[in-house]
Amino acid sequence: MTGHARIRYVSAMKFTPDRPGALHVIRAYAPGTLRIGERTFDRSLIVSAESLIERWRPARIADLEAADLEPLLALEPEVVLIGSGERQAFPDRSTLQALYAARIGFEIMNTGAACRTYNVLVAEGRKVAAALILEPLP
Repeated sequence: MTGHARIRYVSAMKFTPDRPGALHVIRAYAPGTLRIGERTFDRSLIVSAESLIERWRPARIADLEAADLEPLLALEPEVVLIGSGERQAFPDRSTLQALYAARIGFEIMNTGAACRTYNVLVAEGRKVAAALILEPLP
């Protein structure tokens, strides 16, 4: 070799983190429906990397009550995403009091944006939970 040092790699570098078990990742979203793994859902739900709570009660953001957040809080997330349906809309501030009291960061956005953001945070290894409202189609 003339003038060039030879680089010797000791180990291969991995670009994706190792994660035990299967994580819940949202594979597709359209108004009124989403797919997690190979399953399709048409009702509101709560999802975290390790948990899936199906048939979550609120069908619209206006239906959201403080009691609906209890299963979400039980997951002990660091960050909560609330998907408010096809359009961004906000519940009454008093409904969110439990999140304020628990000092949990949260964002409210339309459900499509919440799905995308959830996937990014799961990939980063963040302890995130998403409460996703899937409004019934007319």
